[in-house]
Amino acid sequence: MEASIDSSQKWGVLLAIGVGTFMTALDTSVANMVLPVIGQTFNKTISSVEWVVTIYLLVLSGLLLSFGRLGDMRGHKIIYLSGFGIFIVGSLLSGIASNIGLLIAFRGLQAFGAAMLAANSPAILTKSFPPQQRGQALGLQATMTYLGLTVGPSLGGWLASLYGWRVVFYINVPVGLAFFWLGSHFIPSDNVHKQAEKFDLPGAITFMLGLGALLLCLNKGEDWGWTSLLTLLLLSAAVILLSVFYYIEKHSENPMLDLNLFKKLPFSLSTASAVFIYIGVYSSIFLMPYYLIQGRGFTPAQAGLILTAQPLVMAVVAPISGTLSDRIGTRWPAVFGMAILSAGLFLLSRLDAQSEIRTIMLALAVIGLGTGTFISPNNSALMGSAPKSRQGIAAGILATARNFGMVLGVGIAGAIFITTITHGSSGLIAPGGITQDDAIFRALQLSFLTASLITFLGVITSLVRPTDNS
Repeated sequence: MEASIDSSQKWGVLLAIGVGTFMTALDTSVANMVLPVIGQTFNKTISSVEWVVTIYLLVLSGLLLSFGRLGDMRGHKIIYLSGFGIFIVGSLLSGIASNIGLLIAFRGLQAFGAAMLAANSPAILTKSFPPQQRGQALGLQATMTYLGLTVGPSLGGWLASLYGWRVVFYINVPVGLAFFWLGSHFIPSDNVHKQAEKFDLPGAITFMLGLGALLLCLNKGEDWGWTSLLTLLLLSAAVILLSVFYYIEKHSENPMLDLNLFKKLPFSLSTASAVFIYIGVYSSIFLMPYYLIQGRGFTPAQAGLILTAQPLVMAVVAPISGTLSDRIGTRWPAVFGMAILSAGLFLLSRLDAQSEIRTIMLALAVIGLGTGTFISPNNSALMGSAPKSRQGIAAGILATARNFGMVLGVGIAGAIFITTITHGSSGLIAPGGITQDDAIFRALQLSFLTASLITFLGVITSLVRPTDNS
């Protein structure tokens, strides 16, 4: 697939890719919103119901590299459209699931399709747009992600209240079919060489199992206990499997993950920066509901309205930053974006029981400004530093870095939050696990301050990244 497609076609490609991105982001946020209703329907505890979200994350993260590699080998269009089809089928089956076990299984199928979408969409955009418009295209795609995350909770709550939780999965079917046609019509076919390399199945399996074990450990470590036998066994398994994966890739003639990509400083440092920023972003996403609802006593509806300040600013800024990076380069917008995010997290660390709503929303808007400024240039730098034959695997690495940073951010923030509360509240823990005294604010302040320091490392990795030629 070359970048020399006509103007109307490339915007059709962007529309098809953007809606796929919007659907998967919307589905993630909607599923979180309706978990309590699903629990009531099947009469299951939160520990059982949360697997509806956990399985999605594990399957999605574990398959991103594999489907990015397959896209490079067999064509990004066919993998992307196949993912659309599987996602639609998974959505339909999730809607008709008769018990929690089937729902969890069908959510895994949804994630299977979503991984095919996420691992190939940046590659399709990068090949469809010339270098001087790459940042703009990736910025508009980022906007669709943030719009999905923004409208998901309110739309999911509204639909579930009117028609029940199943409709939040059914809605994907007609929308998905319409834009499946759009993608098949506009996305150009790939010029795939018949002498394509063999797929690295051992590498794919060890990576999926190793990353899955690591993410599950980080996701559940807080519930199981960070020093529990199960957590330690999972962590050990992850280290062993990922070490085996590295050995396989280093000695394979046709590796799934081309380790040579990381020898390029623009690529490796952009990947590291992506991990840092998602640690920061998801620390705030995870902790702010605790501050607003448990700490300040806002209703979920009020908290949801306050929290929209962050993704709304992100959605507006991302395409602007992407367009700007096409003109001045990706380095400095990424540096300033990460610095602004770090400052926004520091502002959150100053919040207390008396902070005004406008102060809270201002801090969230600063985080949104920083994130929106950073994402498009960094994505453009990462994708632009990978050769054309490795665009799929580069997109897979980008998506994996995002998910890994997300889980790591929640894990780090949760560990600091709970530990600080436990040791700082004189043992006075409320039935829901949250203290009734000032310990919750001390815990939140320390958690946000830690996230701010971590994202400052991202300022450094973005600053020392060599100037790109994209």
